[in-house]
Amino acid sequence: MSGIYLSEDTSPGAIKVTWLGHSLFLFEDGKVGLLTDPYGEGIGYPLPEVSADVVLVSHAHHDHNNIALVKGDPEVVEEAREPRTVKGIDIRGIETAHDAKGGRERGANWVFAWEMGGIAFVHMGDIGHLPSPEQAEALSRPDVLLLPVGGVYTVDAAGAAECVRVLNPRIVIPMHYKTPDCLLPFGGVEEFTARFADVRRAGKQPIWLRKETLPEELIVIVMDYV
Repeated sequence: MSGIYLSEDTSPGAIKVTWLGHSLFLFEDGKVGLLTDPYGEGIGYPLPEVSADVVLVSHAHHDHNNIALVKGDPEVVEEAREPRTVKGIDIRGIETAHDAKGGRERGANWVFAWEMGGIAFVHMGDIGHLPSPEQAEALSRPDVLLLPVGGVYTVDAAGAAECVRVLNPRIVIPMHYKTPDCLLPFGGVEEFTARFADVRRAGKQPIWLRKETLPEELIVIVMDYV
């Protein structure tokens, strides 16, 4: 894997991305830390020690909304019907569904889009369906797409691959799939990655991204949770 993603980069403009398991990521630009979907007890992952300035919560299920886990005094964004600037980060929310029946089974799911270091990130939460044309237009061509791939409660590997085709990101980081610690009955990440030509493995460490070195062609980066 190219050193532009694995070498520690503390210079201005670099974004450090750490996966803490499930749908929980920490994004840091040297000034602000943004955290997504903190999980609670009972899903298998040990609860991490983590602090942040901003916390995004895609929906009100215990494996995504454990705000008490987060140290510090973070500002929490659970919905964003209108674009918001939080701690200097521009954040948009797009309401989707947690299932393929318009939310009748599992309720709403908020997809969040934001920018750090000029990089456009999209975190799909627990989306359970393909984006509608209107949703796809609102989310199209992110630099980095964080996407559930394990099925059962979300899109499965095939559905996730179709989301990638529709949204056309530069980088995809899969999440919400079966790992040795995860107790939930998901499929493994390989069912998703087998559908792509350029798959790179970061190992058990963060990655660092810079706007000027993002790939032109799609890369799937499989991270190991820290």
